[in-house]
Amino acid sequence: MKYDASNLLIHPRIGSTETGIVTQVTAESAGWKDLNFEVRRLNKNMTWTHHTGDNEYGLVILGGVCTVQSNRGSWHEIGRRPNVFSGMPYAVYLPRQTEFTLTAHTDGFEVAAGWAATNRDRAARLITPADCTVEIRGGGSATRQIVNPIPVGFECDRLIGVEVYTPGGNWSSYPPHKHDVHRTDDSGKILEADLDEIYYYKIDRPDGYAIQRVYTTDGRIDALMLCRTDDTVLVPEGYHPVSAAHGYTIYYLNFLAGSAQSLANVDDPAQAWIKSTWKDRDPRIPIVSLTPEEARASR
Repeated sequence: MKYDASNLLIHPRIGSTETGIVTQVTAESAGWKDLNFEVRRLNKNMTWTHHTGDNEYGLVILGGVCTVQSNRGSWHEIGRRPNVFSGMPYAVYLPRQTEFTLTAHTDGFEVAAGWAATNRDRAARLITPADCTVEIRGGGSATRQIVNPIPVGFECDRLIGVEVYTPGGNWSSYPPHKHDVHRTDDSGKILEADLDEIYYYKIDRPDGYAIQRVYTTDGRIDALMLCRTDDTVLVPEGYHPVSAAHGYTIYYLNFLAGSAQSLANVDDPAQAWIKSTWKDRDPRIPIVSLTPEEARASR
């Protein structure tokens, strides 16, 4: 598939107050091998019943409260934040061959699902805010906050799911990096993983936006995209930096899957020098944090 802005940027299917499938990306529609993604919006008492088939699923609650009942376990009244800018996430990991029903307990409930095929069985698991690790990456005007509901090392087969918060005027996924070739050293250590990647955006104010570029050094891909709330960007290969418009906090959810459960990547050699200029971090970070109760639970 030839990629450009027309097929790398996917706008939502429905309006911001409508219920149903907000966006959906399959491996087939994306033209890649591994990763699938979907966001659903439900009002109170609406349900989503599904079977994972031969895939493992990660469900990240973007906003609202729900119950998930399955043949692998049930989790009641999960979720706390009304939106992604109001706190840390709850998530549920579901292995292959799982039947489940999700019931929304609040209007405007939103859940994101990432999934990939697997031939291994894992344990279903609830991920609470206290379970999520937090990282502060970058420096200066490239400072951002990373929240990890499904990080590298999570007890799954192939999925990775992370949330990223970037203050207005800052850059993210920076310096530009790529992960599109699987490479190891002589000891077997992964130097770069070959990963499909999704960016799903939320902006804290209606008029806000981010700008994302996806490019390869040989010029086969060079797309520049304006991204608003509920937009999705595909990263099949190449470097993929993000810039947050001044005055607007940018959130994006990354799901990744590919050759390994690893985030090993390579910086654009033309931009890697920027790391040496970072002397401090943006004081606006962190943007979200645990409540006192969640912090006590994490100890």
